Amino acid sequence: MQPFIICSVYIYKPKLITMKHTCAFLLLLLFALQSNLNAQEADGDYIEFNDRRNAVHGVYLGLGFGYGTIDKAETYTSSFKVAYVANQQFEIGFIAVGFYSDTNISGLNNIKDLAGLYGGLHFEPILFSKSKVNLSFPLLIGGGAVALIDDNSEDGDVVIVNKNDWKHVFVVEPGINVLYNINRYIQLEAGVKYRLSSKINFNPEYGLKRINGVSVGMGVKIGVFNMGRNRYKKNIKDDI
Repeated sequence: MQPFIICSVYIYKPKLITMKHTCAFLLLLLFALQSNLNAQEADGDYIEFNDRRNAVHGVYLGLGFGYGTIDKAETYTSSFKVAYVANQQFEIGFIAVGFYSDTNISGLNNIKDLAGLYGGLHFEPILFSKSKVNLSFPLLIGGGAVALIDDNSEDGDVVIVNKNDWKHVFVVEPGINVLYNINRYIQLEAGVKYRLSSKINFNPEYGLKRINGVSVGMGVKIGVFNMGRNRYKKNIKDDI
C-alpha cells in the first residue's frame, strides 16, 4: 500500500501546478481587458465608441456694417450674406452690399453723391478654426450698379439724377477678418476690405471713374456652425 500512496502523490502534484498557472493567466487576461476599457474613456466628458472623425457642416445668415472711402469721400456700407461652412475651415455663399458715398461730385451745375448695390459669390478660408478666435480671408467676386443721387432736392427727398442712368460695375473685394465664436450659433466678425471695380462711364463732367476704396467693418453671423457632432460619442453628463 505504501508505494501506491507515494505514486499517487506524484501523479496529482503536476495537476495542482497546472491549475495555479491557469488562474494566473486568467487574472492577467482580466487585467488587460480592464486596461483596454479604460483606454476608451475620453477626457472626462464623453466616451467615444469609435475613432472615426466626422466632418463638421454649418450654415448661417450674416449682417454687417462698414465705413470707408470712395475717392477720399466718406462711404457707408451695409451687407447681407448667406453661406455654407465646410468643416469650420471654408465658407462659400452669396453676399449683397449696399453703399452710400458722400462724394459731393461737382458737375453740370449740381453737386451729387453716389449710391449703389453690388453682390456676388463669397469665399472665405478660415485659419485656427478650432479656437475661440479665428483668422479668415474673405473674398467677394461679383457685380452691380451705381448711380448719382441728389440729396439736396427742393422737397428734401433723395432723388436719383437719372433713373435710366444706372452704371454697371464689376467688383472684386478681398479682405481680412478676425472671427470670435460666442457659441455654436453666434459668431462676431471684424476686419478690413479693399474694393476694386471696373470703370464707370458717367458723364465726363463728373470725373469719377471707379468706386475703389478701403473700408473697415463689423458684423454678426447667426446660424448653426457645427451640425456634425459625432453620433458615436455619448455625453456622460446627460446621464447624471
